[in-house]
Amino acid sequence: MEKAAVKTVGIIGRKVGMTQIFSERGERVPVTVIQAGPCRVVQKRVKTKDGYDAVQMGFEDVRKKRGANKPSAGHFKKAGVAPMRVLREVRGMVPEEFEVGQELKAELFAIGDLVSVQGVSRGHGFQGVVKRHGFRGGNATHGSMFHRAPGSIGASSFPSRVTKGHRLPGNMGNDRVTVKGLKVMGVDPERSLLLVKGAVPGVANSLVVVTAKR
Repeated sequence: MEKAAVKTVGIIGRKVGMTQIFSERGERVPVTVIQAGPCRVVQKRVKTKDGYDAVQMGFEDVRKKRGANKPSAGHFKKAGVAPMRVLREVRGMVPEEFEVGQELKAELFAIGDLVSVQGVSRGHGFQGVVKRHGFRGGNATHGSMFHRAPGSIGASSFPSRVTKGHRLPGNMGNDRVTVKGLKVMGVDPERSLLLVKGAVPGVANSLVVVTAKR
């Protein structure tokens, strides 16, 4: 018996912020509010032609007077949609179920769906090992000279180098992060809002991509 193909639905949005709602049992639930779309289908990727199935969608109209550059303007003109600021592809979406120019909103999702949210995490700049990796640090007394230092990072005679992957100071955050298994707690079709249980990557107003498998 063949397994049913797994379908994916997705949408581009912006993280509005966090709030809380109360369940039917009176439990407080922290949720993230996401402005999910509206998006427009710009292009359909087909496995026979492109090697994979996907739907390319645009988000937020270009507001500048000069509009998009010539290659982008031609791409949007071919699709019959206005130039948009953000273009993303969501793989796994069935191209046959969507039409070029179709508007996608939060109605794609339903309460109870488990979604994955991808975004860019909050950047913290260059940080030391105590904040970046949770190192304990050295003594703060008795003449200690390494309060927040990493300590030894390798032997001198062998291997005479710092081992690959050693935890050191460096840039913290500002990475692409995907959080999986978040439950949709609410959908507002009129304002195209999603309420997702828990936290999602990024700062307020940052771009996110929400996907769900069915």
